Amino acid sequence: EVQLVESGGGLVQAGGSLRLSCAASGFTLGDYAIGWFRRAPGKEREGVGSINNSDGSTYYANSVQGRFTISSDNAKNTVYLQMNSLEPEDTAVYYCAAEPLQSWQFWDSWIEYDYWGQGTQVTISS
Repeated sequence: EVQLVESGGGLVQAGGSLRLSCAASGFTLGDYAIGWFRRAPGKEREGVGSINNSDGSTYYANSVQGRFTISSDNAKNTVYLQMNSLEPEDTAVYYCAAEPLQSWQFWDSWIEYDYWGQGTQVTISS
């Protein structure tokens, strides 16, 4: 059974950092892309970034480019989202999602991803 579990959310002040983890089970991480998405109250789900776990290539939304970094540890079946210089606008529930690389095309299209975690709340205070 494919399972994704996010952790690491919390409350931090603007300018601070958080690292989210996405622990994957039930599949081989190297065969999948992992995307990070977020949903703020009253807003549409937004793609934050994604990683191709076969070649390590990463993709980011313009709004987080240079502040957020995605990495993976295939041996631990875990993907990380390092978030620095956090802003109140980053407040949202953050989700990780998985899609087999063979069917993965658009990293920021949430409908591409078959498997989702339960989400973790990130709150940035000003």
